[in-house]
Order: sequence, then structure tokens, then C-alpha cells
Amino acid sequence: MSTKPITRTALPGRTWFVIALLSLSGQIAWGVENAWFNTFVFDTLTPDPRPIAWMVAVSAAVATITTLLMGTLSDRTYTRLGRRRPFILFGYVFWGIVTALFPEVSLLRPIGLAVVMVILADAIMTFFGSTANDANFSAWATDITDTTNRGRVEGLIQMTIFVSFILTTALAGMVIERFGYFVFFYGLGGFVTLTGLIGGLLMKDAPISTEERTRARTPYWQEVFSTFRFQVVRENKILFLLFLSILVNGIAWQVTFPYLLIYIEHFLGFDKGAMGMIMGAALILTALATIPLGILVDHIQRRTFMLWMAFGAAVAALVFAFARGTAFVLLGGTLQTVMMAAFGIVSGAWLKDLYPAESRGQFQGIRMVFMVLLPMIIGPAIGSFLITQFGIPTTLNGEAGFIPTPPLYYVAAVINLLAILPLLRIPVPAKKETIA
Repeated sequence: MSTKPITRTALPGRTWFVIALLSLSGQIAWGVENAWFNTFVFDTLTPDPRPIAWMVAVSAAVATITTLLMGTLSDRTYTRLGRRRPFILFGYVFWGIVTALFPEVSLLRPIGLAVVMVILADAIMTFFGSTANDANFSAWATDITDTTNRGRVEGLIQMTIFVSFILTTALAGMVIERFGYFVFFYGLGGFVTLTGLIGGLLMKDAPISTEERTRARTPYWQEVFSTFRFQVVRENKILFLLFLSILVNGIAWQVTFPYLLIYIEHFLGFDKGAMGMIMGAALILTALATIPLGILVDHIQRRTFMLWMAFGAAVAALVFAFARGTAFVLLGGTLQTVMMAAFGIVSGAWLKDLYPAESRGQFQGIRMVFMVLLPMIIGPAIGSFLITQFGIPTTLNGEAGFIPTPPLYYVAAVINLLAILPLLRIPVPAKKETIA
């Protein structure tokens, strides 16, 4: 039986530019935090993996709470600048400033005080980043899209993630080796502020209907705490099953990711320049794959696509665990990042399809619980435990610690397979109309 084609909703070129610019700007800041904040602590303060796990956990908690509070606030904000725009514009500017100032706290002594202040500085940066990006940019991208174009938009967003990885990982290694961490953080922080300012001024909020403006809302704090009612889960069963799959996949990724650069440099034996070249090549290949993947997501049933990507992520983790030598490490790294991108594209588009229209900002906070808070607390803790149990003892700058080893990736592969289970509980949808 033939299906009736649906016309795909077109977005203006200016909107595509703003999406790309703001997404790139935000992902650069997150890329710095997720990779180089950890490496900075390892190289300049202590090789003990526990401070990294603490920093990741605190950052995840701050990100989740901030996204819930500021997302709910933006849902009920109507200003001359717009609904999401003020939060995005000012949030990005301060986000970049704090990122640039981050390395200054490492000058404090004793080391214990420096570690505490690094964690505090990371938390402040996370507050501005989550206000601008997690709560409001994500909600804005949902406001201005629909089910016919979200796969393409998610593909573009995923592409900017990997372009940012190239800038913050591949090029960063060479910049750090030549100029040091301070110049690196100054440059990237300035870039985040500038591009966030440009994108924030150019963006346009989605129109707000008179009905929505006049609709009665519960008091702010009552609306925030309503997030934790079980009734919300019952009313959005498929959405929360999807959240569970994302949670498990995120835990698997966070078991390894905070220690990735340390693993490549100190276990596999690549210097920062060589590591940057390998990571750069893998990320370029992945970035090129994101747009075709986004187009596929708009044409393939979301559940089927996501099941295959969860399985593929497990295979990719195993391949990387056995990778040795430049070519094999490049292959394993590319496979991992492509699987991560594909999983992110399909899950991101599917989430946007399912969010209640009147609470998109608030649901960004719920998303953060499953995508950031729990994975970034549980995953690094598992990784830290595995490193202390199976890692190689080392001493760096007079501090004792451990170098990560392949068991990290064996465990991540098993956890990735568990992400399939919640998806199997989601009913297979009836055949839908095709998108033209």
C-alpha cells in the first residue's frame, strides 16, 4: 500500500546559520570542559582520577538543576527580546568569559585548595552554559522545528559537536604544546563569547500565540516541583523509556570519555601532537557523516534506527579496546564517534517529537537528569573504580595515580548493550506517511 507524502517544513537560511553558530559556540565550550578541564587537572594538579570524577559529578548536578530552573523560567518568560533569546544571548557571553578565566585557579596552593577551586570554577561555567545551551538553545531548536525537519537539524547540531571536537581536541593538543594551557583557554573562551554574541543578536524566537500568552500557569516553584511527580511519567511513558535508553548509553560513554585523552597519551603512547592528528581525522570523518545520518533519521523509523545504533556503540567500544597503532586507533576512534553521533541524532530528534509543547524548557531539565546528571555521576565513578583496580600505577609531578587501561572499554561495551532493553518496551509504531 502506498503512503501519502508529507511536505518537509523548510527553515530560512538565517535560522540554519544561527543554529550552526550557536551550536558550534556551545559545543566548543562543552568540549573544553569535557576533555581539557580533566586533562588540565591531570597535567597541572594531580594524576589521581578521583578529583576528575568529583568535578564531572558536580558539573552534572549543576547542569541539571540549572537547566530545570532556567528552562522552566523561560517557558513562562515573555520579554521584548523574546522568550529564549535573552537567556541565550547573555548566557553565552558570560560562559565564554568564565571559560577563559578557568586556568587561573590552578595557581593557588596548596594542591587541595586548587582542586576545590577548579571544581567551583567548573560549576560556575556550567551554570552559564546550561542556562544558555542546555535549557534555552535546546528548547528554541524544538520551538522552531517539527517532525519533518528535526532529523536534519539534529544532524547539523551533531556535526557542530564534532567540528568543536576537532577544534578543542585535535588543534588544542598542538596549541597547548606550543603555547600552554593559559593561551588555549583564553582563545577558546573569547571565541565562545564572540560567536554567542553574534548568534544571540541574529536569532529570532518562535512566535508566541495569544492563547499561550494568556494561558493560566501554576506558580513557578509548583511547576518546577511538578517535574518529579509520577503522574508525569505515566502521561509520557514512551518519552521516559527513551530517557532510560539514553541514560544507559550515556553511562557507557562516561565510563571512558573523561579519561579518553589520558588513555591515548599515557597508555597508547601518543604525544599530544600525534593524538591531535588522530582525533582530528576521526572527528572530520564523523562530522562529514552527520548530515547524511540526519537525513536518514527523517526517513527511517526512529525506534529501529536507535536499536541498531545502541548495538553498534557496543561493537565500537570493543574495537577501540583492542586498537593499537595509528591506523587501528583511527579506525576504532572513528567507529566510536560515528556511533555516538548517530545515537545522538536519532534520540535528539525523537525527544523533540515527544516533548509536551507547553513545557519544552522544563523538559530540558528532565532530559538533563537522564542525559547528563546520572551518566556523569555513575559513569566516571565506574571508570575511576576500574582505573584504580586495573590501571597502571604512575607518579606525575610527585603525585601518585593510575593510567587507564582497556577494561574501561570492555565494561562500556556491556553497558551499551543494556541500552537496548528500554527500547524493546516501546511499541512498534504503525507505518506512517513518508516525508517528501
